[in-house]
Amino acid sequence: MKKIVMSVAALAMVAGFGSAVAGDAAAGKAKFAVCSGCHGATGAGNAALGYPKLAGQSAADIYGKLSGYKSGARQNATMQAMTAGLSDADMHNIAAHVATLK
Repeated sequence: MKKIVMSVAALAMVAGFGSAVAGDAAAGKAKFAVCSGCHGATGAGNAALGYPKLAGQSAADIYGKLSGYKSGARQNATMQAMTAGLSDADMHNIAAHVATLK
């Protein structure tokens, strides 16, 4: 019985997690305005200045990178400062917007 309860709880958490991580691209577009100063409004980046292209990357990749900078797992002083004030929802929203950039 305990295994069944644990399995149901785990499935409920996974189902809830999937909906919790979906970002709002429209809200992300507003937050991305700050990012566009370096990465460009279309996410094209600026290789000459060292700002990478974001367009074409998946929401999961962008979210992973943003959360890595925020946690310090990824090292880049500028990006760590830029992500410091972002909430988890902000990062999902930005990632959802960037995923729309081609």
